[in-house]
Amino acid sequence: LTMQQAVLRHFPDAQVEYRFTNRSKGMKFNAACVDAIVEAVNRKGTSAYGWTPLTHDCNLTFAGLEEVFLTEDEFSWLQKSCTYFRPEYLDFLKKYRFKPKEQVIIRYLPSLETPGFGELEMEFRGLWKEAILYETPVMAIVSEAYFNHVDTDWSLAGAEETAYQKGKILYQGGIALSEFGARRRRSYDSQKLVIEGLLRAHRELPPNSKGCLAGTSNVHFAHMFDLVPIGTIAHEWMMGIAASRGYEKANILSLELWEEVYPTTLSNSLHIALTDTFTTPVFFNNFYLNPGLAMRWRGLRQDSGDPLDFIPLAKAAYEKLGINPADKLIVFSDSLNVEACLKIKKASDEAGFQSSYGVGTSLTNDFKRLSNGERSKPLNIVIKLGSIDGNECIKISDDIMKNTGDKAAVRQIKETLGVPTAQL
Repeated sequence: LTMQQAVLRHFPDAQVEYRFTNRSKGMKFNAACVDAIVEAVNRKGTSAYGWTPLTHDCNLTFAGLEEVFLTEDEFSWLQKSCTYFRPEYLDFLKKYRFKPKEQVIIRYLPSLETPGFGELEMEFRGLWKEAILYETPVMAIVSEAYFNHVDTDWSLAGAEETAYQKGKILYQGGIALSEFGARRRRSYDSQKLVIEGLLRAHRELPPNSKGCLAGTSNVHFAHMFDLVPIGTIAHEWMMGIAASRGYEKANILSLELWEEVYPTTLSNSLHIALTDTFTTPVFFNNFYLNPGLAMRWRGLRQDSGDPLDFIPLAKAAYEKLGINPADKLIVFSDSLNVEACLKIKKASDEAGFQSSYGVGTSLTNDFKRLSNGERSKPLNIVIKLGSIDGNECIKISDDIMKNTGDKAAVRQIKETLGVPTAQL
């Protein structure tokens, strides 16, 4: 929602296209799964941010998503709990409706090599301020449909207890945890159980514990459980700005435009800069050009590459700018599990940083097969901004497997930014 408000402010007329990608090798969809996606994406509901949960008997047409809207109770809660939302934005959100008939294309491509299975293609087209809300609910629906119709060898039994035990370990290790598991969750119920388990562990904490459940990125569950809604800038903000305004200083421009929507405060949790849209070295080179901005922003988010390599890079960057790393926060959010969080926390503490951890899939999609006890792998799926006003959007991650966009465009922008082009 914070992203939508920023887009509404700065890019109200921009036309975009989003594209779905399944990065999971060997994990294909069947026709029943795709039918469920088409039905469930459009299941009627009453919450503009809660995304009515999939059920096993959803039986509505694609147009049903148009029935989703913000309730009066939700409107009032957002006014009270998210004071950074301006009245004009909340009025916009209250009137907002999905337009799936106009904006969504879904295709199922049967596989010749694997009879009965195939690939899923999805595109979302329209005004950026409207299409931006499809990503999270559609990804959640795709994941739940897959585990209802393709991989069904699992159970929710024990999910709350597993989350509780993970929460205890993380909190005892001093981890400030944000639950980030909505997009790739096993199901609506799995995420709800996870939050209940994390909350149970949180309530048992001694006073003044540094470890805690800081909040959740799912605004629906934040409302339900009286948690802090937590989120950061997504890659598409920088991708869209770069494609429309130029790549050389896109990182800095994206932060400056963000500040115009969300003014700086000393503890502004919305001022966490994402570093890896066009690689972290390029981000820091941009950062050096504006020491005042680096001073004002609360911290950084590390979302690809090796976090143990990132920490000394960030420390060196801040020290070069004359900024004490102890005053800054790093939010780690790349494929984290309990072990990774604890290892990164130790390194962050040694470097003098404050740290926070956004953990998603390893919480809300951590299951074993009932038949043999082996891990039931989650889907690795994304929906990324593909173009804006006819200009191709790209992402050049610190992890080559996370690069997105046309290869020729990626090569051209890598050359422009001075990023090695040996691998694409």
